Amino acid sequence: MARVTVEDCVDKVPNRFELVLLAARRARSVAAGSMITVDRDNDKNPVVALREIADETIDLDDLKSSLVHSLQRRVEVDEPEEDNMAALMSSSSEWAGVVQEGEPEETFTASEVGATDEAPAENEETEADDPFAAS
Repeated sequence: MARVTVEDCVDKVPNRFELVLLAARRARSVAAGSMITVDRDNDKNPVVALREIADETIDLDDLKSSLVHSLQRRVEVDEPEEDNMAALMSSSSEWAGVVQEGEPEETFTASEVGATDEAPAENEETEADDPFAAS
């Protein structure tokens, strides 16, 4: 094949927009050092990518999944929910304020937690009153 045209590739990838995305992804990977599967014949990377698609020397499904993965901003990992729930159920329930039977309940006095008996003066603003206070 001396020249590659879009018509040669449309048989393999019917959507022209998808063809452009796949060829661009493959051309970038060739530029990054990926091995080419056709003779270069002094062609540039986009032409080599189109020739590989037309000759079906690369796996289009792998190329599509690579393209989708490169365009994703957030990659979700499939984890079974049962494992997450089991981990949550087995963890200590102290953070939720639940006291299990047989365990002594901890109590604190006001002085232990830093509370004071003084009330703020009427003209004084408290941190809770000021919504713009730096935290």
